[in-house]
Amino acid sequence: MPGLRLLRCALFVLASTLFSLPLCAQQYVCEFGNGPLDSAPPAGITANEIIETFATRESAFKAARDGYGYTLDLTVQTLNGDAVNGTYHQVSELAVNERGARVERSTFAPQNTLRGLTLTKEDLDDIRDSLPFVLTADHLSLFSVKYAGRQRVDELDTYVFDVAPKTAPKNTRSKEPVEGFRGRVWVDNRDFVVVKTCGKTRGDENVNSRNRNAPANLTPTFVTYREQIDGKFWFTTYARADENLYFPAGAVHIRELVKYLNYKPLPSK
Repeated sequence: MPGLRLLRCALFVLASTLFSLPLCAQQYVCEFGNGPLDSAPPAGITANEIIETFATRESAFKAARDGYGYTLDLTVQTLNGDAVNGTYHQVSELAVNERGARVERSTFAPQNTLRGLTLTKEDLDDIRDSLPFVLTADHLSLFSVKYAGRQRVDELDTYVFDVAPKTAPKNTRSKEPVEGFRGRVWVDNRDFVVVKTCGKTRGDENVNSRNRNAPANLTPTFVTYREQIDGKFWFTTYARADENLYFPAGAVHIRELVKYLNYKPLPSK
């Protein structure tokens, strides 16, 4: 695709910029590389047709990705002002065992020095499973997907959609859904594949809780980018978050960089 090389260049610039400069980070992360949003409707195709097409392709990509191994490189930083005061860094290899289950082998894991923050199982599950996919055809009925317009992202022309879960969580008074992606999706206007997303993989839980048995569990807004793998699959290769998370004990400035590298088809059985 013509914009692929330029998109990779933009990711390098984004990563180097965000790890070196103080930012009003959340909005900047989402809007980096975007041109003006044009609210004009799509030409020659309906919004619903675009949605059905990209959701079908998301399903195909998800199924294909299950047959790939890859390297997961995760860096999480906490900051005091502009200075990094803690880091969690892990590199691991993901593959599938003889029973067909996904397995992970850590290859690099220096001491965790994060301050004021604990990575939960939900955080790590988001990184492995939720960030790489947004909306597959079998889950389409569970989400509200609204056309927002057309927008240039680096050298790609895209259709833009706002996505949110339809259903409220069970056994809670909250009006906001806990589960499911909420944010914005950019779809290439030629191949109808998702090339960028920005949003939260799940809702925040126990936001004001000081209960040790039910601590606040917050998730940042992530931007993700896709690249074409083996000339046919669009897999997530990069994800980024940078914002203040407001816990009951105080705000924590967090930066996260996730790289999904070295996608390789797993040996067939």
